[in-house]
Amino acid sequence: MPEKLKLWARSIKRDVVALYFAARDPRVRWYAKAVAAAVAAYALSPIDLIPDFIPVLGYVDELFVLPLGILLAVKLIPPDIMADHRAAALSAESKPKSRAAAAVIIAIWLAATAFLIWLFWPSRFAKIA
Repeated sequence: MPEKLKLWARSIKRDVVALYFAARDPRVRWYAKAVAAAVAAYALSPIDLIPDFIPVLGYVDELFVLPLGILLAVKLIPPDIMADHRAAALSAESKPKSRAAAAVIIAIWLAATAFLIWLFWPSRFAKIA
């Protein structure tokens, strides 16, 4: 059973990337592009429709809304075009990841965190009062 879930999760991840590619393909009709772009953006966005910290309901979007959106988008895109994008998603998955880009993103987050700590540090307010 856990192997089946891992395979399903990998296929969802692959399809999200494939939908991102399909949303940029001129062979795909505009309404399919709109659905594909919306699903890919929602799947890749850190903002959820229902926040994950809400018990039970928090994961509803990942378990139901996202797979249904993927299913709808895949049905709207012609099978041969979707097959091309799935193959492209698989090859993109095997490409090496940029550690330099990850380091830059982490540095930006650390700098933003340091700035917020500096901005809201209580000793700054003690000097004002």
